[in-house]
Amino acid sequence: MSTLVLVHVIISLIAIVAGVIVMFGLLGSRAMPGPTLIFLLFTILTSATGFVIPPLVTEKLLPSQIIGGLSLVLLAIACIALYAMQLRGAWRPIYVVTAMVSLYLNVFVLIIQSFLKVPALQALAPAVPPNPPSGPVFAAVQGIVLVFFAVMIIGAWRRFRPVNFA
Repeated sequence: MSTLVLVHVIISLIAIVAGVIVMFGLLGSRAMPGPTLIFLLFTILTSATGFVIPPLVTEKLLPSQIIGGLSLVLLAIACIALYAMQLRGAWRPIYVVTAMVSLYLNVFVLIIQSFLKVPALQALAPAVPPNPPSGPVFAAVQGIVLVFFAVMIIGAWRRFRPVNFA
């Protein structure tokens, strides 16, 4: 299982880095087909591989499964908006919101996992399994990231107007 977890983490980090590049491209109204494809593909892979860590069969629905499922739905809509509808009309803002909320969800999980796995962060926001980290430091970090993404999504919504994406 540790190899699968390592692959999942590497895929997630690639997705996040590509997603940040795409986010700043959206803010500059730049079509970035290569990084966008990497972002979408690796974010889909991140969500999909997350369903086998822990095994899919559980007694109850886990928060990670809810986030993964929501992300996959958002990514499907983003792919339709971008590749099938070619960002025409309302599909441009639909793409921006769905793609960037998917990136946010990936970063949200990265923060949770960081607070669970990094000893220095564990000391700042202890978690009692099966509960996620909590406390003012954890809440402040998640709040700052949420506000950052809200500002970036609004900015991308307003600025992203590529002539064409291809």
